[in-house]
Amino acid sequence: MKKTIIISLIAGLVSCTSGYENSWIRINQLGYMPGSPKNAVMVSKEKVDVSEFSLCRAVDDQEVFRSEAVREFDEWGAFQKGFRLDFTQFTNEGEYYIKVKNVKSPVFRIDNDVYANTSDFILNYMRQQRCGYNTFYNSTCHQNDGFIIFHPDEEKDSTHIDVRGGWHDASDYLQYVTTSANAVYQMLFAYRENPSVFGDEFDAMGNSESNGIPDILDEAKWGLDWLDRMNPSYGEMYNQLADDRDHIGYKLPANDTADYGRGGGGERPVYFCTGEPQGSERYKNRATGIASTAGKYASAFALGSMLLEDFYPDFSAKIKAKATDAYKWGKLNPGVCQTAPHMAPYFYEEDNWVDDMELAAAQVFELTQSEDYLDEAIEYGIQEPVTPWMGADTARHYQWYPFLNLGHSLLAFKYENNAQNSFSEYFEEGIKRVHEKGAKNPFFIGIPFIWCSNNLVTAMATQCHIYRTATGDESYYEMEQSLIDWLFGCNPWGTSMIVGLPGNGDYPSDVHSAAVTLMGKQPVGGLVDGPIYGSIFGRLKGVHLSRGDVYEQFQSRLVVYHDDNADYSTNEPTMDGTASLSYILSSLEREGLEAENN
Repeated sequence: MKKTIIISLIAGLVSCTSGYENSWIRINQLGYMPGSPKNAVMVSKEKVDVSEFSLCRAVDDQEVFRSEAVREFDEWGAFQKGFRLDFTQFTNEGEYYIKVKNVKSPVFRIDNDVYANTSDFILNYMRQQRCGYNTFYNSTCHQNDGFIIFHPDEEKDSTHIDVRGGWHDASDYLQYVTTSANAVYQMLFAYRENPSVFGDEFDAMGNSESNGIPDILDEAKWGLDWLDRMNPSYGEMYNQLADDRDHIGYKLPANDTADYGRGGGGERPVYFCTGEPQGSERYKNRATGIASTAGKYASAFALGSMLLEDFYPDFSAKIKAKATDAYKWGKLNPGVCQTAPHMAPYFYEEDNWVDDMELAAAQVFELTQSEDYLDEAIEYGIQEPVTPWMGADTARHYQWYPFLNLGHSLLAFKYENNAQNSFSEYFEEGIKRVHEKGAKNPFFIGIPFIWCSNNLVTAMATQCHIYRTATGDESYYEMEQSLIDWLFGCNPWGTSMIVGLPGNGDYPSDVHSAAVTLMGKQPVGGLVDGPIYGSIFGRLKGVHLSRGDVYEQFQSRLVVYHDDNADYSTNEPTMDGTASLSYILSSLEREGLEAENN
């Protein structure tokens, strides 16, 4: 009901008569900082003409700015026409709306504080995803985890290992090192770059009280504790806890009845990293090695050791040693260690691994200051100059993961080395490829609409921001901002892709989540998967809509998004995607604070 009412209200604001009744103006619902690029997008299901637009003050409907800075686009998605309305030169703070004839946008703000507290806000979802003690559910879950499978030592195989903790990956209760280690690193990286913006409102267990440690470090520590358990000794490395036998319908974590051969709600399997294909007899992954997982362990341990030293000195020393060990194990076992399927053919199809080892070597270099690691980071990095999805039209699910190469950013902009300029060029080349594709449509979106496309949007916005602030080159600033705008409502559906943000806006309210379905509680702060190609949606197993599509008029054969709990392909929040927002949101918050203070 909430979604239907919101859509009706927004439709009333943005549609009109006089031949423009099928036209809408999309904006960033959070708002715009005065000094940033500012564009709205008008789309129409008719072939309308737009040559100018107005900016009106919301409080009294007074026109305060008029412009002819309009770029026109032909058919794209569900729309016959699209227009970019550029009001970058208007910098006065306040509340406004865009107007084209009688078409009005929703009201938005221009202010330096529009991103304030957003980087802490998303941590609400990370706390909800915690396995074990969880304040969101006020319960404890999965205390029997787990039993080892695929271990080459028959005496150890099928025995118990304590791997409690960590995060549930999404709305199911599977847990992966692949995504968890990346989430840890992303949060640590965000804190290292922007420490001043993170608050301390929660303790280490997620209770609402300060503990003298920034909340983002509390969350990263929660993930590091689990990684520590999943890598108990040198060469003993695990990649996955549970599998898709979990997918038996909505259930709350403490009431998990999934049966892995040890009774409903019993121990769950823990997958040993063998470097070979794993799965059931019917479905298997295409694993070729261990380096992709080992590299992720190493980078998370290395940066975690550095940032947690003042708070947890003993733990910091422990994972410092594990960082170098994990990196060495990755060198000995090159190749990808993919997640394992069981009942269905779906898994994280990661096909690249040199990016993980590059970041690991670079981060271990920073930890140890041993030049050998820096040289090895360069050697790994030149093997994959550009993350392969960038500029591509499609890719398999999580095929090129993580979705950006932060190792490149360290070698290009942080550490002095003999290949620094080359890595800066590599970093820019990925941006160029996406920029070229994005410039062809009104939303400036050059991202392939594969499963979890919002993660790719976040990755490219992050890469653009790192490049711009490191080099001073603003050639891609408009695309950077457009990618952020896309996440907050400047998209065909006019909705934010982050649950609860902004609180007075239109955002996903019927997400694929047991919390929503069984408790009526929103997974606040979670980034949903996001739009996918209509062709992908049409062939996924078990995906349907549970009710009428509130966005029906905005869907197309090109791309669809549904705010519907039955659509796990576009409307399921993910833990790693949410964590990956940490850098870009904290960076924007810091920029706003610095602009305000200057």
